[in-house]
Amino acid sequence: MTALKTTDRGPRVVSLGCRLNTYESEVMRSHARTAGLNDAIIVNTCAVTKEAERQGRQTLRRVRRENPTAHIVATGCAVQLNPDHYTDMPEVDRVLGNEYKMKAESFFPELENRVLVSDIMTVRETTAHLVEGFDGRARAFVQVQQGCDHRCTFCIIPFARGNNRSVPMGRIAQEVRGLVEAGYREVVITGVDITGYGSDLPGAPTLGQMVRRLLMAVPELPRLRLSSLDPAEVDDDIFQLIADEPRVLPHFHISAQSGDNMILKRMKRRHLRGNIISFCERVRALRPDAVFGADLIAGFPTETEDMFQNTLRLVDDAELTYLHVFPYSIRPGTPAAAMPQVEGAAIKARASQLREKGEVALNKFLNARVGATTDALMERPDMGRCTHFAPITFDRPVEAGTVVKARIVGVDDKMLKGEVIA
Repeated sequence: MTALKTTDRGPRVVSLGCRLNTYESEVMRSHARTAGLNDAIIVNTCAVTKEAERQGRQTLRRVRRENPTAHIVATGCAVQLNPDHYTDMPEVDRVLGNEYKMKAESFFPELENRVLVSDIMTVRETTAHLVEGFDGRARAFVQVQQGCDHRCTFCIIPFARGNNRSVPMGRIAQEVRGLVEAGYREVVITGVDITGYGSDLPGAPTLGQMVRRLLMAVPELPRLRLSSLDPAEVDDDIFQLIADEPRVLPHFHISAQSGDNMILKRMKRRHLRGNIISFCERVRALRPDAVFGADLIAGFPTETEDMFQNTLRLVDDAELTYLHVFPYSIRPGTPAAAMPQVEGAAIKARASQLREKGEVALNKFLNARVGATTDALMERPDMGRCTHFAPITFDRPVEAGTVVKARIVGVDDKMLKGEVIA
């Protein structure tokens, strides 16, 4: 198990999509550097929507125009699902599926086969890596699991990532300890389905049990943030940590997708509308300052206007603040693709309404924070992120990567304005 370290020179990575891609990008950057592939530009694609796939191909073409002599590697979820689309692109020198992109030998310059894509459903383990740094980032991302055992009717990602594969707890603690020693003040737990953590490990530890042991093993870690949570799978240990452990930050992102029960059933989600609301209420009872984000899909097949209004009302009923809105996008091969589709104009209009609703909720939250104090992790000398993930700017430079205490004095263009007080 080799340690991975990033620098400002050598291979470059364009990471599209999720936080897990950010983690994997650092692994690939190090593999390419170790292999001497210093002129490489690696494009780590996303396939969550049709638009994401289009952006990936567009990025590859742009990268080639701007770097005519570079060695361009196409990889990621879109490549895993449709490798032929990328093999046929003249801009691309090497095509790597999601299993091969994590292997050091895939980046050897003398590699004879320019296309390496396996059957991801046969992969049973995560690849062992220790990431020591994240190029240009103040917070570190730690992969705790990979893949997903569930089959939501709209989602193609399990076929790009494979089934759930969890990282052993000892290896997670080892990686986090190294990141803290390298100066990182915040770690984000990430994966495809992190609440599915541990079901494949001996003894089937839960996500909450893993996080509890991680915080005990690395007491010097100041801040830990959880990425997207499935409200149907959050275990009691997570709720206990929210109540007792201040290092678990009070910002929680929910994989909600809809606020209508019939649509949730047709999506084959494991929760209903009431579960989302009760999750938020239970967390607030434990941490009154908690703030919530959510993924929401607009225009899922068969969604009527009344069904959409239930999703719109969910923003108020669950008091959601940060919305990730996705206009429904057909993923060929998924059950939802065969369902009666909503007209494109209606999908676009509903997504716009949801985004507007999200902006109102965010502005309400930001303005309510004026006068409060907060800790902020500095991402740049002029901008940081509060414990609630809100961006905050300062009128004087502060060292990036440090955590400062600040007083919130105003709001400007969806950002808090702060004064450093310690």
